[in-house]
Amino acid sequence: MEETHQTGFEVEIKRLRKEKNAVILAHYYQIGEIQDIADYVGDSLALAQWASKTTADMIVLCGVHFMGETAKILCPEKKVLAPDMAAGCSLADSCPADEFADFVNRHPDHTVISYVNTTAAVKALTDIVATSTNAKKIVDSFPKDEKIIFGPDRNLGNYLNSITGRQMVLWPGACHVHEQFSLEKILALKKQYPEADVIAHPECKQPILIIADFIGSTAALLNHTVQSSKIQFIVVTESGVIHEMKKRNPHKEFMPAPPNDSDCACNECSFMRLNTMEKLYLCLRDEQPEIFVEKDVCEKAIKPIIRMLELS
Repeated sequence: MEETHQTGFEVEIKRLRKEKNAVILAHYYQIGEIQDIADYVGDSLALAQWASKTTADMIVLCGVHFMGETAKILCPEKKVLAPDMAAGCSLADSCPADEFADFVNRHPDHTVISYVNTTAAVKALTDIVATSTNAKKIVDSFPKDEKIIFGPDRNLGNYLNSITGRQMVLWPGACHVHEQFSLEKILALKKQYPEADVIAHPECKQPILIIADFIGSTAALLNHTVQSSKIQFIVVTESGVIHEMKKRNPHKEFMPAPPNDSDCACNECSFMRLNTMEKLYLCLRDEQPEIFVEKDVCEKAIKPIIRMLELS
């Protein structure tokens, strides 16, 4: 019965997408069915790039709220929808705009680099936005003696400091998914699969990055699995990306890294998983929930986003 409904949602989503000249953008952390029906699937940088170039009248962003905000900032004249407005982001939530503004004011003469996983209001306080894909390139674009604030992810910030030789001032935020990985369980998994590559997102804590064979953004991890001669991979990021890894590497094996506080063998973002095929269908049918960004915030926030896209 469930399969029939799923097929029905697929048919209706495709019909409505064509009828309304809509484009569906999905993050790699979405459920497989949404990834498969999307027009484009990618990481935060790719989603922003596609949103900035689309000729569609309507954008449906299947990810989390800040991604929809970024699309709206880039395309203020378009209708931007999200299947579930409750799909937020623990990292963005860890950096309230008013507190970040105070933090910036306490560090005058600092350039502000904000991770894309932030609200529009935080982006409006920022000199340039970065994603995990381009963060090193953006940091390296500034002189070595530049005073920099990096927020909100302290783990990514620490990693960037270690590979660039910087001493950026870090906002103490973190992603709940990447914070929860268990080093002990990953090492046990590595013992079970000694030939497997441990591949980790730089939002993970330093001890996990130390034992990783490869560190990179979501897109970089995916590309590594394609280019590597290895057959087995222990994937230390949100397990949704394994769907695309398996599609591109049907002959390879992928083991999701387990979290600390659960018997579950994988680590999923509860916010990302709020989006379903039914919600995607209803979103297209009813043209809501719609994402709005205040005009003054939009005008300030677009500058650091465009600056990032120009450097990417």
